[in-house]
Amino acid sequence: PNTTTGTPHPPTPDTHPGPPAPRRTGAPSGRFLARATLLSAALSMAGALLGLGRDQALAHLFGAGADTDAFLVAWTLPEIASTLLIEDGMAFVLVPAFSVALARRASGVGAPDPVHALVAATLPRLCLALAGTAAVLAAGAPLLVSVLAPGLPDPSLAVSCTRLTATCVLSFGLAGYCSAALRAHRSYFAPGSIYIAYNAAIIAAMFFLAEGWGVRSAALGVALGGCLMAAVQAPSLWRRIAGRPGRSASAAPYDGDGGRPPGTVPEAAPAGVHLAQTPPGPPFGGTTPLAAQALAVGLVCAVLLFALCRQSQVLIERYFASGLPAGAISHLNYAQKVAQLPMSLSLMVCVVTFPVVARAIAEGDTRRARDRVERDLVLTACLVLLGAAVVVACAPQIVQLLFQRGAFTAEDTAATAAVMRVYAVGLLGHTLVGALVQSYFSAGRTTWYPLGAMGVGTLATVIISVWAVGPWGARGIAGANAAGITLTALLLLHGLGPRTVPVRVRRVVAALAGPVYAAVCATAAGLLCSGLFASPTAAVAACCICVTAVFLVLTWLLDAADARSLLLSVARSVAHTFRRSVTRKPRHGR
Repeated sequence: PNTTTGTPHPPTPDTHPGPPAPRRTGAPSGRFLARATLLSAALSMAGALLGLGRDQALAHLFGAGADTDAFLVAWTLPEIASTLLIEDGMAFVLVPAFSVALARRASGVGAPDPVHALVAATLPRLCLALAGTAAVLAAGAPLLVSVLAPGLPDPSLAVSCTRLTATCVLSFGLAGYCSAALRAHRSYFAPGSIYIAYNAAIIAAMFFLAEGWGVRSAALGVALGGCLMAAVQAPSLWRRIAGRPGRSASAAPYDGDGGRPPGTVPEAAPAGVHLAQTPPGPPFGGTTPLAAQALAVGLVCAVLLFALCRQSQVLIERYFASGLPAGAISHLNYAQKVAQLPMSLSLMVCVVTFPVVARAIAEGDTRRARDRVERDLVLTACLVLLGAAVVVACAPQIVQLLFQRGAFTAEDTAATAAVMRVYAVGLLGHTLVGALVQSYFSAGRTTWYPLGAMGVGTLATVIISVWAVGPWGARGIAGANAAGITLTALLLLHGLGPRTVPVRVRRVVAALAGPVYAAVCATAAGLLCSGLFASPTAAVAACCICVTAVFLVLTWLLDAADARSLLLSVARSVAHTFRRSVTRKPRHGR
């Protein structure tokens, strides 16, 4: 029967032998996804602004010299831990796992609650493993620093900072676990606020302790901020996990998001994907507990090795930059942090929709998953291309406005801006890798192709860095990064097929041609506009307006990525909301 009205549907021919199709209990509406994306983007923007404030405080208090380089070597651990345990690794493993558990809970499969069973089986072991790893890294800090940056003249400061930042392995792991579980439950506020708490703790520690602790105060702030990341999510997750299972947003009836109508038979699931009404067992199915355990271990290894290989580009940069004059590591760091802001904001779309794709795969609806991934690829590319155009057009003014004060000099601004422009060339590749890899891991099935593609891109980064670091210094290292990640994105696009979400690659590539052309033209217009103003504030504001206007006009004229229908849909939604707010009768109380 229709889950909304209770009326029966007409009989549907059974074209797929086997068990009956699962109820689509997990498909959210487009309006819900839009609200969740806006919420996540707003929280991400707040965290990014605090991240800029953190970098500004670091530049103001310690400049771009040897002390900052030492801290940034220790900062490598939080950067790798955030990728492995929050952004990529933990999410790619646990979001599909919780999605399957929630699908089973919604269909009434499993005597013990599947979500409770998953937490009991994973969280205690994860805490032990993370605590042991943090202790080993703290004890081996001298060796770790010598490997990461062998060219540092005095590694003792980097060693003491590394021992403080090593604690983030445990705290980030707990934060990533909570974030993945909450996102699978379609709760986005607490996961989106973690970087607000994290950066606020670092800024506070630097301002209150910099006089006595020096740059070690920033490392202490990392340790405290990691604990806050887990603490801000724990109450929300406890309410969903510890209580008795009941009706929640993740079990709401399907309300028509443009996919398969309720009651019809879904398209065949990919090989290895088990639907919601499979017999009770481990989260990812399997014929025996031993096979399921082997599958889980293989999946975890594939995800973590991919994330580690992806993050190794930062290690490569620090390694080669440690042999350059003092400040090169800092210039690379500041340039990367600013240049990657558009990528971080654009990937908020995928942060929201990845649980949706995983839930669709868990329910066997590959068409809904495919359409969702294709829309996400084009939309994230458009957003990051617009941001990259702004970064390239007014990089010196952005760096001057953000950092040139205190110990950060005009020479540092020029060097950082030059590196930032090179970084921006690879932003589309970074974004496509972040979006494409979700197609490979959303089914909760072991696949080694993303690791191979990332390995090839990393090898290209190393080879180009060896060749380019001599003549071009930090800019050569940034160019190697851009080339390596772009190669990885092309390989991931080429590898999409029936064993992943069946994305139509040619259709996606054709849809990206228009936004790329619009971004090139908008960059040229922004370069001309930014040169008309002496004030960095006026130059950045005028450049943003000019680039945005040119980009939107060209995407409208070319109808790139269905821009016309998208903008008209947004306009209709805003108009509808306005009419409702005007015509709604006020509520009166006594």
